[in-house]
This record gives sequence, C-alpha cells and structure tokens, in this order.
Amino acid sequence: MKKALFAGSFDPVTLGHKDIVLKALPLFDEVIVAIGNNTEKKTMFSLEQRSEWLKKTFAAYKNVKIDTFDCLTVDYCKENGIKYIIRGLRNELDYSYENNIACINKEIASEIETIFFASDIKMNVISSSFVREMILYKKDVSKYIPEEITIE
Repeated sequence: MKKALFAGSFDPVTLGHKDIVLKALPLFDEVIVAIGNNTEKKTMFSLEQRSEWLKKTFAAYKNVKIDTFDCLTVDYCKENGIKYIIRGLRNELDYSYENNIACINKEIASEIETIFFASDIKMNVISSSFVREMILYKKDVSKYIPEEITIE
C-alpha cells in the first residue's frame, strides 16, 4: 500500500490544502492528513477544532485519513509505514522553504521521499495566515475555506 502524509497546522484548513490533497489522491492508496505540533507557531484554533474541520472537509474521500502527531514528521512517517511526504507549493518562496526541509528530512530518513505539488493558480494567494488575519478583522472568508466547514 502506497501511503503519503500531508502534514500541517491547518489553522484553519483552506481550499489550498484541499487542492493539494485532491491532487495527491490518484497517486496513493491512502493520504494521511495530519496536524503536527509546530513549536514555532501559535495557533488560533484548538487542535480539536482543526481536526474536526479536516474530518468534515475530507469525509467524502474514503482513502483520506485524519490524524495528529507530536514528533518530527519523518518519525511519524517511520512509525506509520509512510514512504512519501506531500507538500504544496504556491511560489518560489514556498519551494525554497520546503526544499530545505525536504533535504533535512532526507538526511534523517533517506527512505522517505518528499513530493511537491504546484497549487492551482487560483489558490496561490490563499494561506492560513491570510485567512486568520481576515477572521481577526471579521471579514468573510467563505471563498478561501472548504464549503464543508464554517468559521464563526
């Protein structure tokens, strides 16, 4: 079984996140979308809320599993028999950042490959940071998040 991991904070989940998962689905038997504990980030929404949003977003996709973890991404992969990490790229800044992480991950676990997916051009401006800012200022974010979820 070919399994891939799409890890992130998903604070909140966006249409950009959904786009990347849907692009990966035809290539893998199972895609695990997992919320990782990033010590560098202060989240706006609880782990439980973010997990619930992911479950709603991907409820119609039987080969998408939702999980959480509190370790290095490659350690989670090793513990769960995952050989592929998927990452989304909006622009060259994303590539530079993600490629550095992929290289470090390869040093730690040479058997795990990182696969990059280019985001749909309509998703290039969407980021969780942008959506959080809009929420903070009470703006409508419905066109940036999956229709399956609501943010109050």
